[in-house]
Amino acid sequence: MEKVASPLSAIPTNAAGRTTPSALRSTWVPLAIAAIAFLFGVYAALYYSRLGLALAHYDARAHLVVARRILDSLTPGWQQIGAVWLPLPHVLNMLPVQVDAWYRSGASAIALSVTSMTVTTWALARFTVRTTGSVVGGVAGAALLMLNPNLLYLQSTPMTEPLLLATCLLAMALTADWVDADGTAGTRAAGWAIVAACMTRYEAWPVCGALIALAWLALLRRGVPIGTSLRRTIRLATYPAIALVLFSANSRWTTGAWFVPSGFFVPENEALGHAALAFSQVRESVVRLSGDAWLWPAYIASLLVVVAAARRRSHAVLLLVLALAAAAVLPWYAFYQGHPLRIRYGLPLVAACAALTATGIGLIWRPLRVPAAAAVIVWALQSSPFTAHAPMIAEAQRDATNKVGRGSVTNYLRDHWDGTTIMMSMGSLAHYMHDLTELRARVRDFLQEGNEQLWVHAAAQGPRGFVRWVVIEERAEGGDALFQAAQRDPHFLDGFVRVAEGGGVALYRATDPNPNSQLPK
Repeated sequence: MEKVASPLSAIPTNAAGRTTPSALRSTWVPLAIAAIAFLFGVYAALYYSRLGLALAHYDARAHLVVARRILDSLTPGWQQIGAVWLPLPHVLNMLPVQVDAWYRSGASAIALSVTSMTVTTWALARFTVRTTGSVVGGVAGAALLMLNPNLLYLQSTPMTEPLLLATCLLAMALTADWVDADGTAGTRAAGWAIVAACMTRYEAWPVCGALIALAWLALLRRGVPIGTSLRRTIRLATYPAIALVLFSANSRWTTGAWFVPSGFFVPENEALGHAALAFSQVRESVVRLSGDAWLWPAYIASLLVVVAAARRRSHAVLLLVLALAAAAVLPWYAFYQGHPLRIRYGLPLVAACAALTATGIGLIWRPLRVPAAAAVIVWALQSSPFTAHAPMIAEAQRDATNKVGRGSVTNYLRDHWDGTTIMMSMGSLAHYMHDLTELRARVRDFLQEGNEQLWVHAAAQGPRGFVRWVVIEERAEGGDALFQAAQRDPHFLDGFVRVAEGGGVALYRATDPNPNSQLPK
């Protein structure tokens, strides 16, 4: 039976069985770095909350709604988990977000983000110190992560990228333990960490695929026979494989499709069908979020990692850090498919550059490590980590004008809404559902895609007889599903009158004051 390695089980001891100084460094230094990162992250979260930016991004509010709807819905239950987004962030926040104050403020999801960045810094520091023996490298990596204003802002919101970074870096650190044990111990810990990453965001899929492939190469480099290393690697890969099969089955059950790769955006990127331009956009995203100063040290560090692994078998485990660069695959493919340019998709690569640079610093001649770390940090810090003008913050406020415009719709509902169900597409307007919490609206007050057959019938037959209120997004991404249905069928909104509009959103009210509602009581 395989031994299961804990994070402390791989700590080496001397002949007397006592923990060595290097082992103490690899244990306590990462914990100290993580503690500092946590306090810094809490301060940042309070800072951006005071500026009113914590929920500025429409996806930040939408993630809260998706987590809340699992229990607060016309049809609550596990089927509410099925959606375009992966489930782990929403499952983790499912219970806390039922507290109204935490739901409205996003407090529980922000706490999850801050905790995630703490885990990220711990995992990076632990990997760096254990594989290179360099405390300086671990400190430099954590500093590069926590002093980047775009990463710092995102960890102060309910967005899911911080959890992505935490699970990917944790998977890397635990897979390194597995490699150090030649694949004989730690499979379960590494496997479940990889599963967590794959169930957080799609960027993790190519990262974890590369991680498993590089882990196999590392075993080979360490001298494990090809057949033995392949069997052990397949055992590790079984964990995410089973998880992805279960996710696909759940998606098929809840949405009717095994996988939902498209249909949620209008192809409008000039990189559509142009691979080179799509790659250029990915690189430009990283530059805008961090500057060229982050890229060149990462390039040099990648070369150092490859050389170190080629020269010494004991350094084969360093190859795992290269897997983080695979986060470029998803945004490249998205832009190639015409997805609108979003610099946010470059943030995992910013973290990858920090991890690569930290590892590279740990590989250079010891007397040069402190000067190199200081130079890289100073070079990378092109602005204060606390700023309201970071590129990520500007992108987060893209919906600000529309939010103001939707005020006319909100005001009409405030004066006239009778508390009955509102039909609204969560796929397009989940963020507006959250905005309507100011009217004490709950997720169960909306008929949305997660309500399965109720939504299917109402969207096919028209909302008459189901609801008295309909809210339609008419502009963003070519209009939502209800707008498209109304365009196809001129009778779709029969029995309804347009009563308010603003910010690309239109509100319709039933002319029949007492429709025979088919919704559950």
